[in-house]
Amino acid sequence: MTELLDVKNLWVRFPTRKGVFDAVRGVSFKLGRERLGIVGESGSGKSMTGRAILRLIRAPGEVEADYIKLDGEDLLTKSEAEMRKIRGDRISMVMQDPKFSLNPVMTIGEQLMEAYRLHAKGGKAEARKRALEMLEAVSIRDPERVMRAYPHEVSGGMGQRIMIAMMQIPDPDLLIADEPTSALDVSVQGQVLEIMDKLVRDRGMGLIFISHDLNLVSQFCDRVLIMYAGRVVETCDADKLHKAKHPYTRGLLNSLPRFDAPQKRLEVLQRDPAWAEAASVGPDT
Repeated sequence: MTELLDVKNLWVRFPTRKGVFDAVRGVSFKLGRERLGIVGESGSGKSMTGRAILRLIRAPGEVEADYIKLDGEDLLTKSEAEMRKIRGDRISMVMQDPKFSLNPVMTIGEQLMEAYRLHAKGGKAEARKRALEMLEAVSIRDPERVMRAYPHEVSGGMGQRIMIAMMQIPDPDLLIADEPTSALDVSVQGQVLEIMDKLVRDRGMGLIFISHDLNLVSQFCDRVLIMYAGRVVETCDADKLHKAKHPYTRGLLNSLPRFDAPQKRLEVLQRDPAWAEAASVGPDT
């Protein structure tokens, strides 16, 4: 597997009145041009890991790592001006809710064209053509009408597709998707995942898919990292997630309702303080 991203010993820290809080603790993984899922409960450090890769953790937060390499280049050695060129151009990130990512006073077309012109330095006509192409690529039926619309005039599912289109305009090498389907109903969720899967396969990209939905990740991704209390506690192939060994992963799986094995009462996750410090389970990443 050709390595696209290599993260070694990543820490994210925030000073508090009670001392330093470690949101991400010693996370290491490698990513090729594949779909890597990161799962865990709220507060496990999933989103912080994605933001730290892009160096979007602002003061007083601190990011430390041995290295965060993209195609062999350490992102920690880059200046802020250099990182602005990498964000969007080399690495794009789709946030959880498009309502907070799209500018409410600009049309969809203006925002898509701005994304293209910022990275490609092309003209207005070229930017408009590219924007329409990307809207069609994410299965939006009437791209001309959507170009004229404002964010409040589109549904949640369409807004998420627009965000995916915007992130794909610069043709990045890596897409970080932070719970991109959690606010969508099941039918729209499937459409958005199908679009992302096609884009990743057709363009040979790497994808980091952050989610709390274990079943979704096991079906959609190639490999999975399971995070607990800021650490990776287990790594496994996605199609073998239901055979996971770590008690935390087993507890999460057993707390999910299953149609093939209905239960009167679901299990409650019994936590062990040792999980926060124990070594990771699974193959090397």
